[in-house]
Amino acid sequence: MTPHREPATPASLASAGLPPRVRRVLERSLHLVSEELDHGLTRMLDEFERELFRLADLARNPGAESGYMQTLRSFRLNRADLVPRFMIGIERALAAIRRPAATRTDSSAPGEVSFRNLSLVETAVMDEGTVLREVGSRQEGRATLALHLLGQRFGVLAGKPAFDAIRLPLGPHVLCDALREAAVALEITHDARLLLYRIFDRQVMGGYPQLLDRVNELMVAEEILPALTFVPLRARPTPVLMRETLTPSGGRPSGAPAQPGAAPQPAGQTGAGAVTRPHTAWFGEPQAEEDNRDEAAAFATLQELLSGRRALLGKLRPGRDESPRRELGTTDLVGKLRALQQQPPASASQANLLEIKRAVLAQTRHSSGEAAALSPEDNDTFELLDLLYQQLESELRRDAPTAGLVRQLQVPLLRMALLDRAFFLRSQHPARQLLNTVAESAARWMDRDELDPQLIEPLQQAVADVVAGFDQDPEVFAQAQARLQERMQAHVRRAEMTERRHVEAARGKEKLEVARQRAGEALTREIGEHRLPRFARALLNQAWSDVLTLTLLRQGEESDAWKTQLDVTRRVVAACSDGGADDALAAQVEESLGQVGYHGEEARVIAQRLAGCFNDEEDPASRTELAMKLKARVRLGEDKAAQAKPKPPPRTPAEQAQYEQLRVMPFGVWIDFVQNQQGDISRRRLSWFSPITDNALFVNQRGQRAAEVSLDSLARMLVNGQARMVTADRGRLVDRAWQAAVNTLRSFAGRGEGAPPNGVPA
Repeated sequence: MTPHREPATPASLASAGLPPRVRRVLERSLHLVSEELDHGLTRMLDEFERELFRLADLARNPGAESGYMQTLRSFRLNRADLVPRFMIGIERALAAIRRPAATRTDSSAPGEVSFRNLSLVETAVMDEGTVLREVGSRQEGRATLALHLLGQRFGVLAGKPAFDAIRLPLGPHVLCDALREAAVALEITHDARLLLYRIFDRQVMGGYPQLLDRVNELMVAEEILPALTFVPLRARPTPVLMRETLTPSGGRPSGAPAQPGAAPQPAGQTGAGAVTRPHTAWFGEPQAEEDNRDEAAAFATLQELLSGRRALLGKLRPGRDESPRRELGTTDLVGKLRALQQQPPASASQANLLEIKRAVLAQTRHSSGEAAALSPEDNDTFELLDLLYQQLESELRRDAPTAGLVRQLQVPLLRMALLDRAFFLRSQHPARQLLNTVAESAARWMDRDELDPQLIEPLQQAVADVVAGFDQDPEVFAQAQARLQERMQAHVRRAEMTERRHVEAARGKEKLEVARQRAGEALTREIGEHRLPRFARALLNQAWSDVLTLTLLRQGEESDAWKTQLDVTRRVVAACSDGGADDALAAQVEESLGQVGYHGEEARVIAQRLAGCFNDEEDPASRTELAMKLKARVRLGEDKAAQAKPKPPPRTPAEQAQYEQLRVMPFGVWIDFVQNQQGDISRRRLSWFSPITDNALFVNQRGQRAAEVSLDSLARMLVNGQARMVTADRGRLVDRAWQAAVNTLRSFAGRGEGAPPNGVPA
């Protein structure tokens, strides 16, 4: 009997044997993708070529330079093959949507582990797969909703269940696989391919969410699930927990005061004003002391919220083993976790809290011979810390030099939370403060070069001290945080000094701009109704205006020097309008021009023209040459970039209200700026602004100048959502992650049984 063979994967849509309508929709989708990605692929190849040139130029030895040049030659020979092969790979994936998914060919029974086919994997293969998986996962996270909708529609086209992001023919992982296959044709080295993948992520996949939206729109136009939509349930953005005791549904208990501030407020919030009070603390600065609260009642509320969450999840996942098990005591649990705490950092930071929990229970079962379970309180502690870590890690940059330290702290923090539940309830808990300092050093809002390199070693040392020294004594966290705070305070002082220098420079620019405005007004006043030659007026408004500006800036309006220059201005205006020559005036003007950077022949020619001692007929070309020099010259305090900006449209009522609020805003406020459509943010400090020039100075976490924008532009960005003020209740990273975690619990309570009809209150 002839064994059954799977049909070969079709190489094109034409050979796939698809129904006419399905084929037409897929062909249109392929054409759209080809058009959308074409420019990005071209930019990718151009940047890759430039990068190879740059690397060859920076090579430290002839061998490396020769390798880069050889890669460049090979790339140029085969460059034209990449895009066609890439599109062929995408078409092949589209053509196979109705083919059965690949299955394993081994005969092992389900659940049986076989070690007969194990083999070593080349490092190059592993590295390429890792990089491409990271690219795919990152893009999957950016376009979750669009991928979900497109997966449903491709399921209709294929006559199958919905496609997930990994199997979706236009999903990020399939695109990465297509690139990997196409890159083989370039015949370049392994390191060069890794570089190509990173540029692909930046240049081609930057607009990937928008591409998916276009494909979804095409599907809607083709009547493929045209009414399909998805509206996620979102928790209300309210500050939560844990200073006041709340009911499991989020409401106040009976008899509690209704006024904000009359009852204890959530951790990290000091009353109604905390929601709107701006955040002004530097990175690493300690938070103000907080009031006492009923910690036992607060933790009981958290347990009730967790119970509601487990009840709902239990309905969604029935059939779990509920057989009785021996309860593992807290003391035994903390002792078993101590062994995990002493593991090397590399292995300790790879497991998450749920994996740690399973490992401890498996170890207990192996040693005692019977299954064990955690007490309800200990199980709640695991879940709460896991929720906190999930929210926290979503706010971190994985490539930050201190990102791994957050994971290294999870076992000591778990042991600390098991012994002292106040970790969840007091934002001033030493373990929580240390976690916040370490986490903020790797926060998404900090750029790659924003973290002071001098802080990396103290942060690593603080974490190492806790991992090595913590054994049921919370003072270990306090001591590590105290030592770290000494270095953080030194960092804050350096940042403040740097900020002060930039503020002084900005104030100097403001004084210069004010002097320019007043000098221009004085010049206009002196010219008055005099009819001056156009070229003479241009010289006055440029060269001589700089002289007046500098004199006013240095000497002031009441000085004799200023009065002297005004007198010279009057004489110059008279000489230019009447046509009389004045050699003494020319000498005086030439000397003044020398103070603002005009020297030699240039100053002499300008002075003679202003004093009426120069005849254009002697050298017709000199006037044109001088005009070109003046046009190319940078004037005193001139900002050509600001002058080139078009005049903005009138402000809307909302923008005007925001603008007025900014003009009374205290210095030192932190503002998050949205950098791109992916939602990446940069946190900047409003260090100073001028009510005269409307300019605002922003610095980063190190006090270095980061940007200078107008208050008008800032008001428009705040109203349009391109920037947002950081409030005190959301200033600290751990507090914000904790609020998000409790909001998640509240959303479960609002949907579970026993919740009041009005749901979770705001």
